[in-house]
Amino acid sequence: MAGKQIAIETRDGVAKAGLFRPSGRAIAGVILYMDIFGPRPTLDQMAERLAGNGYAVLVPDLFYRYAPYGPFDPKTAFAEEKTKALLLMLSGGTTQGMTIRDNAGFLDALAGEGIDGPIGVVGYCMGGARALNAAATYPDRIVAAASFHGGNLASDAPDSPHRKAASIKARVYVGVAGVDRSFPPEQSARLAEALRVAEVDHTIENYAGVGHGWCVPDHSVYDETGAERHWKRLTTFFKETLG
Repeated sequence: MAGKQIAIETRDGVAKAGLFRPSGRAIAGVILYMDIFGPRPTLDQMAERLAGNGYAVLVPDLFYRYAPYGPFDPKTAFAEEKTKALLLMLSGGTTQGMTIRDNAGFLDALAGEGIDGPIGVVGYCMGGARALNAAATYPDRIVAAASFHGGNLASDAPDSPHRKAASIKARVYVGVAGVDRSFPPEQSARLAEALRVAEVDHTIENYAGVGHGWCVPDHSVYDETGAERHWKRLTTFFKETLG
């Protein structure tokens, strides 16, 4: 697999992104939406692993409007007041609406690389909601949308993804941490009901015993067994929907 950095023109500026290709021809494209700690080698490694299954994987910097920033160490970032405040500013200042606008540029970037067929999306932490909102905004392009330890997927906010369930045509997979304050059981039930009513083909799976962030190797709560289960679910999900 070969990875390269590219620059993506958006309505609000230029976003940097990593693009990771398989050694052969790509089966399809995948957009990987980052967690709150931003682009870094760990996400690149995850993208490379996904590319090894035959996909061209794009990892855009969702915080590009505030660049340069970081880098952040997920193990200590929230323990230090200065970095915690910066992370909350970056995530709070990068709205769902901004990422929804940016998705046009992300899809165009993949098309410019010759990846213009069906697309899969996967998001971690804050990226989970963005993956679902992307599927709702581009139902003709995005055929598979996955979220792992995604927060606020069915909140009271007007931009909560569950409100757009009727626009989703993709298959949806949601992997939930056993205990996650950002996605409590009442939100899980609300999301499930919204997807059911909208007749979206979906699975919501609880990963008991793991914490928010368990899939990502540089998180303090990383769980290898749970992470490998996540990889098995994700690659099977994409194989069934993308080929």
